[in-house]
Amino acid sequence: MYETIQFEKQGRIGHVVLNRPNSMNAMNAKMMKELADCFESLHNEHSLHVVKIYGEGRAFSAGGDIKEMMDPNNPMDIELVMKDVSRLAKALYTLPQITVAVIHGASAGLGFSMALACDHVIAEENSKLAMNFIGIGLVPDGGGHFFMKERVGVPKAKEIIWAGQTLKAHDALAKGLIEEVTAEGRAMEQADAYANEALASPVLSRLASKNILHTLKLDELDKVLEMEAAAQSAMRKTTDHLEGIQAFVGKRKPEFTGR
Repeated sequence: MYETIQFEKQGRIGHVVLNRPNSMNAMNAKMMKELADCFESLHNEHSLHVVKIYGEGRAFSAGGDIKEMMDPNNPMDIELVMKDVSRLAKALYTLPQITVAVIHGASAGLGFSMALACDHVIAEENSKLAMNFIGIGLVPDGGGHFFMKERVGVPKAKEIIWAGQTLKAHDALAKGLIEEVTAEGRAMEQADAYANEALASPVLSRLASKNILHTLKLDELDKVLEMEAAAQSAMRKTTDHLEGIQAFVGKRKPEFTGR
């Protein structure tokens, strides 16, 4: 059914697997659309109470696919892509299931925005977490501003977004960005334990509380997604973005000029 992701049901647990392992699950336009479609379809899966989201291979997700952004023969349609990114973020945030991001390796850029949108984030201790859009002259998308602010507040969100640093899992935990850190290779085991504990609880009560708290914030999320899409389109046209991309590809330090 999907080319870049997998979805399966096991009892009351759904599994959404990012499945471009050769690209460290970098999100191309196809994956963004498929994730949006998948999350929207899960709104009708009333028999599922928990959804786990994780990556195949060496990483959760390295973020947006820079190679596709740079491809002159098949340029990324940024307007269309931002629509799918916004659909993805809104559908994920409003899922009528408890969502668990299970992180190993890298969770960067849009991959990190998506993890932060989940109800519970578990990361292995050596994983690398980065809201690193600023390194290529872009702004967080996929609701990154909203989810970051929800977790740490505006001053800290600005600090983290502006720094664009790569955080180890314990640093992210200390900043309040994630809920749990496990030893290497143990995140899935911990996610299973968390899911089973949730399923053994009055899970409908949990989901009703999630619905109340998240519904209150929907207008704000819609506004953020609209503003992110406009800002991202504008940033893509800047000299600094082009310099950031070229420096990234050339593995050199960028020289930004504020243009």
